[in-house]
Amino acid sequence: MGNKQINSEPTRIAYIIGKMWAGGVEAVVFNYYRAIDHTKFQFDFYYDADSTVEPPQDLIDMGARFIMLPPYQKLSAYLKELRHHLRTEHYTIVHSHLNTLSVFPLYAAWREHVPVRIAHNHSVPGGNELKRNLAKQVLRRLSKLFSTHYFACSEKAGRWMFGDKAFDDGKVYVLKNAVDFYRFHTSQSEVEDLKTQLGLSDCFIVGHIGRFTYAKNHEFLLDVFKEINERNSCARLLLVGDGELHDEIIKGIRNRGLENCVVMRGKVQNPEKYYKLNDVIILPSVFEGLSMTTVESQVAGVPAVISKAIPIEAIISDGCIYLDLNDSVKLWAEKAVNAANKEVHLNKSAEDYNIKTQAPKLEAWYFKALSHVRGGYSLK
Repeated sequence: MGNKQINSEPTRIAYIIGKMWAGGVEAVVFNYYRAIDHTKFQFDFYYDADSTVEPPQDLIDMGARFIMLPPYQKLSAYLKELRHHLRTEHYTIVHSHLNTLSVFPLYAAWREHVPVRIAHNHSVPGGNELKRNLAKQVLRRLSKLFSTHYFACSEKAGRWMFGDKAFDDGKVYVLKNAVDFYRFHTSQSEVEDLKTQLGLSDCFIVGHIGRFTYAKNHEFLLDVFKEINERNSCARLLLVGDGELHDEIIKGIRNRGLENCVVMRGKVQNPEKYYKLNDVIILPSVFEGLSMTTVESQVAGVPAVISKAIPIEAIISDGCIYLDLNDSVKLWAEKAVNAANKEVHLNKSAEDYNIKTQAPKLEAWYFKALSHVRGGYSLK
């Protein structure tokens, strides 16, 4: 009977994604949803009520469902509501993308006897966020408590979250932050039109695409851009994204006298269209689980200067320059200017980030997990 049900209609999987704010994790899970076979699998996305963006209509049109939960800070209400949905929908798989916070939704899934409970880590601690890093260290010790399977976006993220032994024993599945390569094939006419709209025609454009958050290190980025602008008055900084540090970044721009040299595009629904506007992208992250922007910039054919906090797996071409954050601002600026407009050639490892090849692997993993459930095998 179980086999007949799975063959007759798609299996719905509960995807716990937390707060939607146009971040990298959302981009990853939405990429996979768009690429999977919807006759086999459908995703129900559980997101927090204090999210800052709306569910994408194209996903809803494909059959995805978006279920709003109380913010996880209201933990009792969050768990009560989530347990109600898990009990009602009878999911076989819950896939949580909340990093160290996955312990909470997976506890709810455990209480409701969901057999496959995936803890997926997309991040690592870093920088000077003492309180947040301490909380991560405490919560990661609980990461295996209610999960049956461990996923990570990179080796670095997998080892940090689940431990070296679990990783070396093959218990951590590394699911690449894959993208649809075709979406980055922006025509030159589209590029020129967008440049004109933004007032960036005939400019030397330095880009950054990402949330306005501590990890992305916008203060250092502004210092590097100021150095570039002093060398080239036609240089402009294009910032795509938004976040909790919006006001601080505005203040940083003013303090450096860059008001007329920075274009802030805010959140966009089609970030892939903005990569090719840039002559070079600078990513001085303090810490990263992987860095979607690094991967996407290379797929788009745009050179990038990136910090060594970004895992080396994200380098999939000859178009990245790897620098230390202890290196001088002048060196970062010099390398960025020299890298600009370099022709980028993807290497063989780039195929690991092609959603067309990675989505079927995820489907195969889900099918295997479901067969184990139906066969009564242990999932630990």
